[in-house]
Amino acid sequence: MLLTHDELRSLVEAKHRSPHQLLGLHALADGSGLVGRALVPDAAAIELQPVHEKDKPAFKLKRLPKTDLFEGVTRDASAVYAYDLVVTSRAGDVRCTRDPYSFLPTLGEGDLYLFGKGDERRIYEKLGAHLRTIDGVPGASFAVWAPNAQRVSVVGDFNKWDGRCHQMRSLGSSGVWEIFIPGIGPGTLYKFEIRNRHGRIGLKTDPYGCFFETPPKNAAIVWGHRNFAWSDDAWLARRRQTNPLRSPLSIYEVHFGSWRKKSMGESFSYRELAGPLVQYVKEMGFTHVEFMPVAEHAFYPSWGYQVTGFYAPTSRYGAPEDFQFLVNALHEAGIGVIIDWVPAHFPRDDWALANFDGTALYEHEDPRKGAHQDWGTLIFNYGRHEVYNFLTANALFWCDRFHIDGLRVDAVASMLYLDYSRREGEWIPNQYGGRENLEAVEFVRKFNYLTHTEFPGVMTIAEESTAWPLVTRPPYVGGLGFSFKWNMGWMHDTLNYFSLDPVFRKYHQNDLTFAMLYHHNENFILPLSHDEVVHGKGSLLGRMPGDDWRRFANLRALLGYQWLFPGKKTLFMGGEFGQSAEWNANGELDWWLLDAGPYHRGLRQFVRDLNKLYRVEPALWQADYEANGFQWLDCSDHDNSVLSFVRRDAANAGELVVILNLTPVPRYRYRVGLPRPGKWLETLNSDAAVYGGGNVGNLGGVFAEAFKCHNLSWSAELTLPPLGIVVFQPEPKSISP
Repeated sequence: MLLTHDELRSLVEAKHRSPHQLLGLHALADGSGLVGRALVPDAAAIELQPVHEKDKPAFKLKRLPKTDLFEGVTRDASAVYAYDLVVTSRAGDVRCTRDPYSFLPTLGEGDLYLFGKGDERRIYEKLGAHLRTIDGVPGASFAVWAPNAQRVSVVGDFNKWDGRCHQMRSLGSSGVWEIFIPGIGPGTLYKFEIRNRHGRIGLKTDPYGCFFETPPKNAAIVWGHRNFAWSDDAWLARRRQTNPLRSPLSIYEVHFGSWRKKSMGESFSYRELAGPLVQYVKEMGFTHVEFMPVAEHAFYPSWGYQVTGFYAPTSRYGAPEDFQFLVNALHEAGIGVIIDWVPAHFPRDDWALANFDGTALYEHEDPRKGAHQDWGTLIFNYGRHEVYNFLTANALFWCDRFHIDGLRVDAVASMLYLDYSRREGEWIPNQYGGRENLEAVEFVRKFNYLTHTEFPGVMTIAEESTAWPLVTRPPYVGGLGFSFKWNMGWMHDTLNYFSLDPVFRKYHQNDLTFAMLYHHNENFILPLSHDEVVHGKGSLLGRMPGDDWRRFANLRALLGYQWLFPGKKTLFMGGEFGQSAEWNANGELDWWLLDAGPYHRGLRQFVRDLNKLYRVEPALWQADYEANGFQWLDCSDHDNSVLSFVRRDAANAGELVVILNLTPVPRYRYRVGLPRPGKWLETLNSDAAVYGGGNVGNLGGVFAEAFKCHNLSWSAELTLPPLGIVVFQPEPKSISP
């Protein structure tokens, strides 16, 4: 088996697609012995030595003239055996290693078949870098999808970033390249050196990399996810039995780098954040935290929405097991974890996914389908099975390896519409001439189906801003399959209303009532997210009109309305205590405001009490999406800017009456219909002095009298505080022993 001139040249110039066929130990064609070859650029001498069968021959490999390729022949054996290469470097150092070209592929035909179909649900266990022990040899296997490459090599410090040393083999039509490298351990930096179809050589980081250098560096790091000792089995068991639609869900949205900081230039790590964040979220009574994108991103000002490492928590705050520690700590405290997930687009960084093997591999070639004009990013090619698989498996990966309880999917509308933010002529219709991205729709349905069936109890949440139908209905009835959808209309209308001077509010009361006309079309979450406190919008507090007293009263009423209206809740950090300035990702929240006066402390206490009431009253969450869960008492008192409604649980056994007075004028002896007779306790009053209000209220409660009002047989005259929201519930009946 002697090398032809072309074979020799392809090895030396690192152009051979299957170097394992030539390098390593092979039988001579005539059966008279074995030939061994190794390409080791820094070697002065190489000897091949048997490992397990000591009776097998050892023999030297000699350098072929004018190359770094070594070759030797033995006539003392005819069958290939396990061996070490003993390499003496030009500096005189001696090292002994198993030959990477002596190992069989670590991916089987079944793996490659499923990947080609787009249905290898644990492809992250096959592609990327994985620590393994093969034939007693510890090392790491590497695999990457680059079907149009001429050659792919693994490079790193271990081979002086020389692409000739560890050339990968092509696994046929799958487009996957693979190699096992002995001696590679955790912490090893690596990239893929790719000779693309045009013959140009470039370095790419691993699409399936599970850990990366801290940006702006971008090499992947060989690592493992299975070393962390989880202790959240009880939480996961409860989650599997929980129906999120009929459970309390109040979400605290957090940005890792700016919730709290050690200094202006240093954020807390995942582990350092765990203690204070768990304590704070538990004290405030939120059921879940939602982290803005966790996945690795090179550009910090993107807040994580331009992902460069889809399978890795950002290393800015620690290693993967540090993020696992944080999730585990939250679970042990009874707090769920949601992450922002970004399958809509990816950035153009030349070392990441863009133009990966010299072609538009993960994206579309035509910019009318493959480029986001607004964001300068690229759109995934959802119709390509391997790309589809990359994304669906990524959703499962976060649930599997990091025990995530929910995925909030960013920018869903941009995925669904081919003409999203495009003018005529800037987009290509689908096969039926329509504007719907049929491949993206299919991907979304499949991702939701897989997530819900493989991880029961995990939520998927759509940030979808259009009227696309059935977003939160199952795929089998034509829906997209999400658990929840952000109610962007409610957010826009409600903020518009509360930003108005109260003198004009009577003309806009429909802004607060319109949401109930479409509420039952979807399973809505009511969001006041980071998007509402950036890009010149100011803070929530800053959007409220009037002096300090009125601004805080308005903000308490706004948050009270959010918590007491049907739908689950999301609030961005800082909103709970009245952050004054617009959110700055480079700083931290203005925690000092809590010592600056009673209003900020009062607002935080109000949100804490809102959560406390919310969690203990099934009427506020059990029937969010059922017709009996909500009833307007009166939404037509425009002149007084007063609204009133009832919240009920699924069995109609518990009910709360909510009244809002959204002018700065107290309303005395204001009659409201009540569903039943007896005493009604004033459970919550946003004007209480402890919240920074004027203490205008009802002395703890009122009695319903037989006076018909609002189509109910009982009613009471109430005192409505200015710019306030009050909640009443029937006094519990005493039970005789």
